[in-house]
Amino acid sequence: MACRPQSPTGEREKKFTRLRDQLSQERRQLPRVKVDKEYVFDGPKGKEALSELFDGRSQLIVYHFMFDPRWEAGCPHCSHVADRFNRIIRHLNQRDVTMVAVSQAPFGKLAAYKQRMGWNFKWVSSSETDFNLDYHVSFTPEELAKKKALYNFTLQNPDSPQREGVSVFYKDPTGRVFHTYSTYARGIDMFMVDYHYLDLVPKGRDEGKRGPFWVRRHDEYGR
Repeated sequence: MACRPQSPTGEREKKFTRLRDQLSQERRQLPRVKVDKEYVFDGPKGKEALSELFDGRSQLIVYHFMFDPRWEAGCPHCSHVADRFNRIIRHLNQRDVTMVAVSQAPFGKLAAYKQRMGWNFKWVSSSETDFNLDYHVSFTPEELAKKKALYNFTLQNPDSPQREGVSVFYKDPTGRVFHTYSTYARGIDMFMVDYHYLDLVPKGRDEGKRGPFWVRRHDEYGR
C-alpha cells in the first residue's frame, strides 16, 4: 500500500500564502510617481508614446527584456521568461491590463527575433529614448567600466550592459501616467511559471552554483 507523503511544511506554506497576499496589497498601495518625461518607442505601429502603449486600458506592465543594440539575439533567460507571454496577455487584457516588452535594441532586430521565436506579444524599442537608463535596466560604458551602477535599488556591478526587470504604470482618466512599481533580478521570479512547477519536484530548479545553467532559447534545446 502506497503511503501518502507527509507535509510538515504545510502550515508554513499557508502562512507564506497569507504573507504573499499581504505583500501584494502593500505593493498596490505604494505611492504613484507621475511620469513627466516624454518617451517615444518604435514598434509595429511606428512611433508611440508611453501613454499610447496602454492601448486604451488604464494599467500597463512593461517587461524589460535584455537585448543590447550590439547583440544579434535576445538574452536566453529573458527568452525563457517571454515564452509564457503569448497566452497570458489576452487574460490580462480582460482585467484592464496591457503588457508589452521593451528593449534597447532597434525594432528591426526585435521583430526578426520575435519571428524566430514564434511570439506575437507586442515588443517595442526604446533605442531613441532614455527609458532604459531612467528605469535602471541599461548601463553606460562608464558604469560598466567602474563596475558600479544603480540596479535593483542598490549600487552594484550590473555584470552586463542590460539587465532584466518589470515596471508597472497607471493612466488616470485625465491621461496622466504614473509609475507605480518596479522589480528586478529575483523579483521577476513570479513571471517564470515553469520554475514554480520545478519547485514542486525532487530535483527542484537544478540551478547549481552557476545559476540556471541549463536554460536555452526554446529552439536551441537538443543542439
